[in-house]
Amino acid sequence: MKIRPDIHFFSRLQKAWSPLIDPDRVSLSALPRQVKQFAERGAACVLVGGSHLATDQITQTVQLIKTSCDLPVVLFPGPGMAISPEADGILFLSLLSGRNADLIIGQQVQSAYRVAQSGAEVLGTAYLLVDGGKMTTAHYVSQTMPLPSDKPELAGSTALAAKFMGFPMCFLDAGSGAANPVPGDLIRAVRHAHDGPLLVGGGIRSQRSMEEAWDAGANLVVVGTLFEKQTPEPGSWPLT
Repeated sequence: MKIRPDIHFFSRLQKAWSPLIDPDRVSLSALPRQVKQFAERGAACVLVGGSHLATDQITQTVQLIKTSCDLPVVLFPGPGMAISPEADGILFLSLLSGRNADLIIGQQVQSAYRVAQSGAEVLGTAYLLVDGGKMTTAHYVSQTMPLPSDKPELAGSTALAAKFMGFPMCFLDAGSGAANPVPGDLIRAVRHAHDGPLLVGGGIRSQRSMEEAWDAGANLVVVGTLFEKQTPEPGSWPLT
């Protein structure tokens, strides 16, 4: 039976994780084996996308994942809202932590009909970039200031505004390759302000980081850069 990656799917997740596959950085030849290992290690779904600039491989990447495992594939669109009709769902992101109108509503308007025609489950998601200790591609491409990592009250207020605006989900992201993950206090502040599904990613390099994010209230922890550098071998999970 096909799993539908809707709001109820994400809200039911507890201590779940997902790899984030960037089509511009993945080895297509190694991807099928890699995805099978993710499924064996209990991944809840597979996110595809990121802050990439080129998008030629996105559909091919999604197809390879879907032929290699039964996990739902959810798009995490980057600049230009690149989509694939092969995906099961799409995080329809709005960068509420920044003040770049193009990433709050501009690209969303331009891509709305294409997203509807894709047939994927559309998940309205408030995207909140957090300072992870270094400039990441997401920060540079978005041309926005990330939320300060030591200001949980500001993150909580932003999440509360997202709730009032009708966003059913939040994604807290320190950015791919961040030096530090999103702090637990900041995750807890967002969890307290918004009762919808909470995704947390960026800078996750250890089992301890995952546990801290889960304990603070994350439904799903997203791990990306680690898997761009290496394919987990048998016995290597949990992360160390």
